Amino acid sequence: MGCLMVDNTPIVEMRNIKKSFGAVRALRGVDLALQHNEVLGLVGDNAAGKSTLMKVLSGAYIPDQGEIFIDDKRVRIEGPEDSRRLGIEMVYQDFALANNLDVAGNVFLGQEIVRWQLGPIRVMNKRRMEDRSRQLMDRLKIDIDSVRLKVENLSGGQRQSVAIGRATAFDAKIIIMDEPTAALSVAAIGQVLDLIEELKAQGVAIIMISHRLEDIHAVGDRVMVLRHGRRVADRPITGDIHEFREEAVAYMVGARDDFAEDTGNGRR
Repeated sequence: MGCLMVDNTPIVEMRNIKKSFGAVRALRGVDLALQHNEVLGLVGDNAAGKSTLMKVLSGAYIPDQGEIFIDDKRVRIEGPEDSRRLGIEMVYQDFALANNLDVAGNVFLGQEIVRWQLGPIRVMNKRRMEDRSRQLMDRLKIDIDSVRLKVENLSGGQRQSVAIGRATAFDAKIIIMDEPTAALSVAAIGQVLDLIEELKAQGVAIIMISHRLEDIHAVGDRVMVLRHGRRVADRPITGDIHEFREEAVAYMVGARDDFAEDTGNGRR
């Protein structure tokens, strides 16, 4: 009987990523790998380099040095459109939603379905956008009464869910979430964590930046810790929340460092 071959090729691999802003070295040769159907928690103190690294992956920043691979193919990401074309979406902490638009309008913001167009005049196919938005909410099990509700009337958890749902609406396979549970109520946090679990079950790979270590522990498969622009830990999430928090904090403050022998290029 033949052996079943398992493809362990990461969906994302970043190698030796360096980025400086003047004299400030924000990233000092960071490696990152994200597997298919994985939730990777990315943690570290303020100015550790978390957001900078993710802005490189999402196209907001161009690295000074390093390589990025998607499904083992080297790619060039020089802007958000490049990352979006590769199936990468980033959900920011402030949701980036238009409060005066309804749910369907936000899902299709910038990618509206047009019924007909004459020069600069466009007539939107609102029925089709509403139908597809409803299908998206149902598929992700997002509890919203109507996609015609204005976003300004939604709860914090619902707003974050709409922002995350919008990121998946156009075949995103990699979603970066920047502090997705910050400033949310306990109930809203549970709603967002349930959505993350649902996305993973549907085959989406997720990188989650968060200061809430309990949320990383709840839904994450692996955690990577940055400190002063360097990777200091990268390991599976094990143990209870107290053990996990104690270990993560030790890496964040410099008491532990799995990559202390690095020469500065992100590798031993």
